[in-house]
Amino acid sequence: MLFHFKDKFPQLAPYWDKYLEFQKRIEVPAKTVLLEEGKISGQYIFVEKGCIRAALNNNGVDKTIQFFFEKEGLTSLQSFLKNTPSLFTIETIEPSIIYLLPKVYVNKLMAELSGEPGFLNIILAVFAERQLHYMHEFVSFIRDTPEQRYQNLLNERPHIIQRVPQHYIASYLGVTTVHLSRIKSKIAKGQSHF
Repeated sequence: MLFHFKDKFPQLAPYWDKYLEFQKRIEVPAKTVLLEEGKISGQYIFVEKGCIRAALNNNGVDKTIQFFFEKEGLTSLQSFLKNTPSLFTIETIEPSIIYLLPKVYVNKLMAELSGEPGFLNIILAVFAERQLHYMHEFVSFIRDTPEQRYQNLLNERPHIIQRVPQHYIASYLGVTTVHLSRIKSKIAKGQSHF
């Protein structure tokens, strides 16, 4: 589960190399469903190239909950760990190149890594980083207006604005595409006064 952190922890490189042969590298078009909501996750996904989103169906309305890009990894963690139905769908936004590592090999990798000195600290650092990110998103969704959340994307993660289609960004912000257009116009007008 730590393949996307391999650059940060070079001492673990032999493990990445050892498990490369078990990863399936595939090229998929945009709008390819990698995991369907309600199905059990059996693969860990690493993004070599492209953009992926996690989304759920809320009474017939598609809601984007997260975006993933190059050198990031993902799965439906609860589903993956507990063999429960995934709460969300994982789908490509762009044509993508991904690696899939089946759960059986993820478990073997984790068992091997657990003997590595400092591994617990690495795991804690990885999960703390992810947890902080999700808490920030959660608090922002409650506290900030859609306009503030869009401004946060512009300031902190402009690659999302540049690469993700507007209807997915609107869904992520919890607004309609029309409302998103208004937000963008208002911000553009505000910036033109400087």
